[in-house]
Amino acid sequence: MIELYTAATPNGYKATVTLEEMGLDYNLHHVQLQENEQKRPEFLKMNPNGRIPVIVDKNNDDFAVFESGAIMLYLAETYDKLNPKDPKERSRMIQWLMFQMGGIGPMMGQANVFYRYFPEKLPSAIERYQNESRRLFEVLNKRLGESEYLAGENFSLADIANWCWVRTHDWSGVSLDGLENLKRWMNTISERPACQRGVTKPERMGDPDELVKSAQKMVQR
Repeated sequence: MIELYTAATPNGYKATVTLEEMGLDYNLHHVQLQENEQKRPEFLKMNPNGRIPVIVDKNNDDFAVFESGAIMLYLAETYDKLNPKDPKERSRMIQWLMFQMGGIGPMMGQANVFYRYFPEKLPSAIERYQNESRRLFEVLNKRLGESEYLAGENFSLADIANWCWVRTHDWSGVSLDGLENLKRWMNTISERPACQRGVTKPERMGDPDELVKSAQKMVQR
């Protein structure tokens, strides 16, 4: 059994979607970010950085893994699921997974902060992060004009990671207009039952306006 500590965020969904796609048993612990539960001593023992998601693998001496991409790779390698055997396909999977972690996630995350949460509206900052997010979408779109999925012809961790973020593009204020390959890929993945389940766990709690206010307070801390 795997213990998953997470919340309803794109990085959190990367873990739940991965676990659902792999068909692995897990217990979900909903970390209340607005209550700063991720900063409590017991959580920091699992992840010194105080961020979700985290897994504790009860099948492997209670081994803890933090960072969403590291969790995905650990699960693939440990349980031999979504784990390409061809070295080139595996490398492409990791490349596009790192693309999400180093580009899509940080840029969309900053777009969210300045577009939705920051107390002052800073047009130059909003434009900078929205434009960079759109540029990265165009990179994905080009790649998806060359192959069905990011690593090639097979669905992989790279698709999970990027989809969990790109599906929230409206929240970042970034359009998908004109990116037909990306839209095709988004629709294909959205139809996968495990992906559908993964982005409902944990369920978002509370009124959307109140959630925005909570996020604004967290940004100002």
